[in-house]
Amino acid sequence: MKTLAGTPISVLDLATYPQGKTIHDAYVATKTLAQKAEAWGYSRYWLAEHHNLEGIASAATSVLIGFVAGHTSKIRVGSGGIMLPNHSPMVIAEQFGTLETLYPGRIDLGLGRAPGSDQATMRALRGAGARVESDFGEQIEELEAYFAPAEPGQRLKAIPGAGIDVPIWILGSSLYSAHLAARLGRPYAFAGHFAPGYMMQALQIYRSEFQPSRGLEKPRVMVGAPMIAAPSDEEAEFLATSLYLRFLNLVRRGSAQAQPPVPTMEGLWTPQEEMAVRSSMALLVVGGPLKIKQGFENLLHETQADELIITSETYSLENKLRSYQILAEVAGLKPVS
Repeated sequence: MKTLAGTPISVLDLATYPQGKTIHDAYVATKTLAQKAEAWGYSRYWLAEHHNLEGIASAATSVLIGFVAGHTSKIRVGSGGIMLPNHSPMVIAEQFGTLETLYPGRIDLGLGRAPGSDQATMRALRGAGARVESDFGEQIEELEAYFAPAEPGQRLKAIPGAGIDVPIWILGSSLYSAHLAARLGRPYAFAGHFAPGYMMQALQIYRSEFQPSRGLEKPRVMVGAPMIAAPSDEEAEFLATSLYLRFLNLVRRGSAQAQPPVPTMEGLWTPQEEMAVRSSMALLVVGGPLKIKQGFENLLHETQADELIITSETYSLENKLRSYQILAEVAGLKPVS
């Protein structure tokens, strides 16, 4: 039976900046959280690629991974994820080959197929001759070929990249990603932190269809979940209103910037909007230490996940740090020696 104690737990960061803060503030906060996460015993620190979203500053994901790795010493750092259809596989091989060369044994490459923004931004990113989404699996195989050891006489090489072992994870929020991760024999990270609807079905598909590969003999599942932790249940519920407001703005196609918490959400959303927000936040764990521990124990029991990756978005950095510290304490995390 899976328990919180002994389960690797990681941090998912979008390099967010709330109302009243700047993008530079976001990067300072990311560095601070990464250093604290390492000290508290979190396993990985992943950054997610997003574009054209006010309040999220993680567009240049590979650059930020290098920034975080350069300001930490042991924690694994990676992408949760790189949206591969936005990029040339060779460019990603070169970028992550560079990162792994600079920070050996510490770099992860999580891959997704969503644009990380709206359709207009997607077209601007990918250009007129972009591949369609159905090419995602082919792109991954092309990327894997660039990481393979170079053959004698091979003309096209990723330098650095060729012969470099960077762990590749498949990320997703749909059944498509589960089928693909199983076929490729790659570890699978499900985005339960914003799209939990297909989670249980996707995990069942991945485990039942998994084909062992050179790098992975049996299925490995990571589940993403959101959290707001505080010393008391009441304070955590209050702080969580910032997250509700942020998702409400996204439902209304507005800014992704966090707003200050409010005493109540009553009157701020319609019943339909509340349903949409709560559906996206179905895995949200909110509360004091006891509720946080029980909430994640329940999630592990339900999913049998091998790892958890947690996002905790509060209005203030102080509350965000405290949220992750509380989880580290209730989970009994210990820093890498």
